[in-house]
Amino acid sequence: MPRAALWKTIVGSLSAEIAGGHYRPGDKLPTESQLAARFGVNRHTVRHALAELAQAGTVHARRGAGVFVASVPTDYPLGRRVRFQQNVLASGRTPSREILLLETRACDAREAAALGLVPGAAVHVVEGLSLADAVPLAMFRSVFPAARFPGLLAALARLNSITAALAEAGVADYIRASTRLTAKVADALLALHLRLGTGAPVLRAVAVNVDAAGQPVEYGTTWFAGDRVTLTVSGD
Repeated sequence: MPRAALWKTIVGSLSAEIAGGHYRPGDKLPTESQLAARFGVNRHTVRHALAELAQAGTVHARRGAGVFVASVPTDYPLGRRVRFQQNVLASGRTPSREILLLETRACDAREAAALGLVPGAAVHVVEGLSLADAVPLAMFRSVFPAARFPGLLAALARLNSITAALAEAGVADYIRASTRLTAKVADALLALHLRLGTGAPVLRAVAVNVDAAGQPVEYGTTWFAGDRVTLTVSGD
């Protein structure tokens, strides 16, 4: 076989191993040096093969961390009642959430307008990652009026669920009053958390959720990994 075609052999071998479940979505592949030793080629040949796999959407590179197996996009309906856990379970995957920040601070003008507060009023802020089968689908920031929900952060730390924490605070149900979707690219920090390359496409959703009386309870911003989620919008 001509040496120029060796990269195609590597692509075929790795593709078959990924399809066979040897490497699952989110798994890190061996390093270029390890692959070069395994296949008896130089790193340039391995790099060519990995570039072809990335072009096909099979893997993605995370700067400074390595090359990871890409995920099959998860269908994610954006209706009036959006519940992360329900959406991921419906797709046949296991949901989880990683909390990165819980704090109380003064709101900015945009948060105040969305929540019907005076500028500078106290708000609870929650930031974290939403994952399916341990692969990050999205990074989120949720802002809540602190005066109405004084014990919300403690409940979130204990329950790890916004829906459950709001229910404990007396909000049995809430719906999405508005959503704005904007195409963005991942900056270095967002790329790090979502295991993407810097500049990778993300979809930003900015939403306001209200209770049964129409009072705002949550102002949320979510950055979805563009290649891992298929968003569908409905009126439900």
